[in-house]
Order: sequence, then structure tokens, then C-alpha cells
Amino acid sequence: MKKPILLLLLMITVSCGTNIERAEVEKWKAQAENVTIIRDDFGVPHIYGKTDADAVFGLLYAQCEDDFNRVEQNYIWATGRLAEVEGEEALYSDLRARLFMTEEEARQNYENSPKWLQRLCDAFADGINYYLHTHSEVKPRLLTRFEPWMPFYFSEGSIGGDIERISAQKIKSFYEGGMDIPEMEEPRMGKKTEMAEPQGSNGIALSGALTQSGNTMLLINPHTSFYFRGEVHVVSEEGLNAYGAVTWGQFFVYQGFNEKTGWMHTSTYTDVMDEFKETITRNGDNLFYVYGEQLRPVKQSGVTLKYKTDGGMKEKTLPMYHTHHGPITHSVDGQWTASAMMWEPIKALEQSYIRTKQDGYEGFRKMMDIRTNSSNNTVYADAEGNIAYFHGNFIPKRDTIFNYTQPVDGSDPKTDWHGLHTVDENILIKNPPNGWIQNCNSTPYTAALEHSPKRGDYPKYMSRDQENFRGVHAIALLKDRSGYTIDSLIKLAHDPYLPAFKALIPGLIRAYDVNPIPELREPIEVLRQWDYRTGTASVAMTLAHFYGTKSYQKAKRPKGLYAMELVEYWGDDSPNSEKIKLFTEVLADLRDNFGTWQMPWGDVNRYQRLNGDIRQAFDDLKPSIPIEFASGRWGSLAAYGARYHNNTKKIYGTRGNSFVAVVEFGDKVEAKTILAGGQSGDPQSPHFDDQIERYADQDWKDAAYYKEDVLKRAKRTYHPGEK
Repeated sequence: MKKPILLLLLMITVSCGTNIERAEVEKWKAQAENVTIIRDDFGVPHIYGKTDADAVFGLLYAQCEDDFNRVEQNYIWATGRLAEVEGEEALYSDLRARLFMTEEEARQNYENSPKWLQRLCDAFADGINYYLHTHSEVKPRLLTRFEPWMPFYFSEGSIGGDIERISAQKIKSFYEGGMDIPEMEEPRMGKKTEMAEPQGSNGIALSGALTQSGNTMLLINPHTSFYFRGEVHVVSEEGLNAYGAVTWGQFFVYQGFNEKTGWMHTSTYTDVMDEFKETITRNGDNLFYVYGEQLRPVKQSGVTLKYKTDGGMKEKTLPMYHTHHGPITHSVDGQWTASAMMWEPIKALEQSYIRTKQDGYEGFRKMMDIRTNSSNNTVYADAEGNIAYFHGNFIPKRDTIFNYTQPVDGSDPKTDWHGLHTVDENILIKNPPNGWIQNCNSTPYTAALEHSPKRGDYPKYMSRDQENFRGVHAIALLKDRSGYTIDSLIKLAHDPYLPAFKALIPGLIRAYDVNPIPELREPIEVLRQWDYRTGTASVAMTLAHFYGTKSYQKAKRPKGLYAMELVEYWGDDSPNSEKIKLFTEVLADLRDNFGTWQMPWGDVNRYQRLNGDIRQAFDDLKPSIPIEFASGRWGSLAAYGARYHNNTKKIYGTRGNSFVAVVEFGDKVEAKTILAGGQSGDPQSPHFDDQIERYADQDWKDAAYYKEDVLKRAKRTYHPGEK
């Protein structure tokens, strides 16, 4: 009798599972009927839902249509499962994620969040899962089902955010051997970071006093990896009507606008993360750390991480240690060191979503009191006529007798954070008399020129006081200027002048004049006649770019100089012999690669997108187009950063201007936008690269915000799930 009973139980189990699955699919179908997606002539999805949850359901479905690959990748990374698809080298990225949150903790965060946020997280998961259900041809690399607790892995609004500033290499060094990073590894890591395209963004807000219409205007200009964010418009009958950039897999517009307010985030370099050196002692199998007169137990746990190998999946079990300061991430001077950062997943998600529904300064300012937008400054404008700048949003209070730019003694209770500064205590600018605000990841003490906050009014840790060439450029363009229109602000955002080369190149020319070398005469004369403006036909731009890059790679540098000071040093005070040697090497490199040093910038600096891969491959023999923009390192507001490849001679853009918008707030909101490439990650889609010629020509498209405008440009209207 046992076999029939077992068979019956199996049939009942399968039947129950089928019923549950069928019920879930029917629920998805019912919610899909509440959602309408309208694709416009550039493939931008305009998502309309009855409720906010319906809109989120449709938003995630539409994102998956455009680039499921990137949606999945962001959650593989965020949940600490990257090694399962990329191999053992990603193990310590995964450990970093797990040190800050386990799956059990993510589930608890979901359960403890307010019901309205739970509904949005449910809709997030349902929208993706319904996409997978209706697209059986899509084969996920790892995640075949998404869960509503997954968004809580984000430390704040931006995927990556603060957690990426914690070195996975240092975590590996500690957890594999309890050692500091080898002596030569630190400079190597520093050089690699320095050579990368500067991470950051530009935000500019203009008061109505400076515009032709009398309306406020906002430049939204994030510099991210290309294809890092899609362009979306999401609307509900519960008051949501937000347009802008959404990081793949997030359920809120991260940088954008609604009818009344606009927000632009620029990376902040405010000190929001600290390291605490712990004094550890052992008693048998138990670990303790000194805190004042106490011995507190170190929280010890473990995690088993999977990683892919050629022979199949393997596992590695690693310990995890925590003190009240945070997880132990590395060792400093032989002491275990904990990393402290903002980690309030519930509040962070609340703030990121609530921000998109504000209709004026009062509500926006109140939203900022949540204080979890830790890695960003915010440049703001609204239809009431206000412009504002919030420097950071999460700044711990600290005892200023300690130097928090270095690891501090975690055994001394005085080094602990003492709550958070209020928004009013933070650096804040509202409606400055000059009528403009700019932030290009530079010092806030020049954000409104003479009307900027004063350095001495704030604790030193609240902001570093460093300028950069983008900030210098923006100030020069904005000063004593008015009569702006949307198109003239777009033109300003593409201004071709590069102030870094005004600092760097005259010194090279002087070095040549002191000791003229005949074979350098012609290229030096090209630079002597140059006006420091980039352009596709400019040979001087090519020479200057590679000379500046060679300086970063090989020039000697005094200690303690930040990036802008370093370029100024190379321009003025570095040895003439070094300048000439580096420039001679640049000419030799150009001849080796191209047969001549007389290479127009557009022949060297290219845009190419061959497929939808997250890590793009490039090929000099395949089609590409010229781009006149330059690296933000040289002060280009329209940043175009290249990654250098051993298999190519030309350089190809990988980050910088990606999604960009200019917004004007009046009786009705108006905006123009552009994407690098296009909305879709599918090479077969007409929207894979349909914006790139406009991107190169600075010919931005009108954003369709109001329903009547969306319908005029509609190319496809459908419910999720419809073919």
C-alpha cells in the first residue's frame, strides 16, 4: 500500500504547486490590466497605472523589455551572488554585500517596512516575474525569480553607492590572511583609481531672473557608465508623474523631474564613512573588543558563498565579524578595522520614492529630513521659482579633535558618531542673489560664487574644499550671464573649452622654447595656436589629451596634491626635461598607432556599440562615429570618458554623459533629453542606438510629459504581457 499512498501524496503536492502557480499568474494578469505602457518614437516607455503599485509593476516590466540583462546583473551584484556567474574573482565583492546584509536581514527589512512600501516591493518583484513568465525565450544567467526583499540590499538610492567605496581587495586580504594589503598594492590601486574617468556629475539650477521666460531651469547631467540608466516616465492615479533616469532594477526615478520639482544628484565627497580600529582579544573561542572600560563580544557568523569554475559550481565558507561600528572589513596597522556607513535600507527606499512625488520646496525640504541620501548632493529647482543645493544628506556628528580622514581608535567611545547633523546644520543654499547654483563634484564653497557658504562656518569633515576643472569651467560660463533658454543651456552644457589644458599646455610650450628640438617644432606650433577648445577636427586636442594622459601615467608628483593641483604642477613646476620626454613619447605612440601624429580628435575619439553586453568589446575595423567631447578630467562639462584597450588603437567612450536633461518649470513643465546610444539594450531594436547621432550633434529630443503629447508620439500601446 505504500507506493499508491506515496503516489497520491506526490499528485496532491504537484496539484497544490500548480494551483499556487496558476493563482499567481492570474494575479499578475489582473494587475497587468491596470497598467498601460505607451512607447514613443524613441522607445521611451510611458507607464500609466491606477495605483503607484500598478505603475511600479509596469515600470519593472518595461525595464526588463529594454534590458533584462542589466536588471538581473544589478541584483546579482547587490545580493552578493556575483561569483556564481563571474567566478572566484568576485567572491569578495559578494562577501562585502553579505557583510552589510544577509538574506534573512533583507527579509526582515521587508517585513518591517510600511505597508505602502511593501506593496511597491511586491509590485517590483511581480513585474519582473511576469516578464519572465511571458518571455520564456529569455534565459536568466542566475535569477529565475525575483523577491520583494531584494531592493533592500541597496544602501541608498544609487545602485553601488557607498558600499562600492569599501575595497573588495582589502576585504580579501583580511579574510584570507588577516594582513594589510602588500606595500606595493596600495599605490597600484591608487593609480588605477586616478586614471579612471572621474566619477561624478554636473547639476546647474537657474532662477527665473536669468531666463528669457522668467521660469526656473535645471540641468540634469549625471556622469555614469553608458547604458547604466534607462529613460522612463511613470504615472499613477495616486499622484505619481515622474520622468527621468532610473537605474536598471530600481522602482523610482532617481534623477529627474515631475510637473513641479526637479532633482539632480551629484556625487558628494563629504565624509560619510569612517573606519574604526578595534582592539581585539580572545578568550577561548570567543572574541571581544575593547570599548572604554568594557569588553564587548565580537559578533561572529559565517557565510557560504558559491562560485563558478570550469569544473562546475564550488563553495567557500568564510567568517564574518561585526562590532557596533560595523563589519570588520580589513586590517590597519595590525588592528582589525570596522567600516561604518549609512545603512538604513527601509528609510533609504522610502526617501528615494517619496522624493519623486513632491510638488514644491516645502515638501521636498521635509523629505530631506529622512537623511539617507548619503552618497549624493542634490541640485534642485521648482515651479514656485526656487532653486536650492543640499550638500550631502547623511552627515554624522563627530568630535573634531579626531582626524576622521584616517582610521580612528574604536576603543575610545569619544570617536563614536553622535547622531546626525540636521539638514539645517548641513551646507544648504537656497535662492542665492546671483541666480544660479552649480555643483560639478567640486567644493560647495564656490557653488554660488560670492553667495556660497563660508568654509569657516562648518566642521572640517562636512566637506572637502577642493575645486576641479569642471567647477572652474561652469563658474566661468555662468558668471554675469542671463537670457537662458532650454537650447542655450544645452549649448552651455556642451561648451568645448577645456581649462585643464590652459593650465597644462603653456608649460610644455615654454619647456620647448627654452631648448627647441627640431622634430618637435611642428606639433608644438599646433599647440601654440590652439584655443583649448575640443572639436572633431582638432589635432591639438589629440596631442593635448595624450600628453595629459601620459602625465598621469608617468610624471612625478609631489605628495598631497589633489587632481587639479597636480595638473597645475605639471604645467608650471615639473622639470622641463620631463615635459619634453613625455611629449616625445606621445608623438612616438601616435606614429606607432596611426602612422602620423597629425590625428584629428574625431578620428581617435569614437563611439561604438556592437552588442548589448555589460562589458563592451570594441573593434577598430567595425563601424563607429566621431565624438568631439572630452574627458571630465580636462574640465569638459559634457564628459566623455574612454576605457583603453590593448586590442584597439582608437579610444572608445564608456562613461560620462549618459542620460542628460534640461528642464524648464512654468505653468507647464518642458524638457529636452538625450541618451548615449538608445533606450534598448537589444541590437535588433530600432532603439539600440537611434539617439547617438543626436547625442554627437547636440540635438536633443523633446520629452513627452503630458498625455496629449505622449499620444501624438505613440508608436505602440499595450498592457504588460501582450505580444
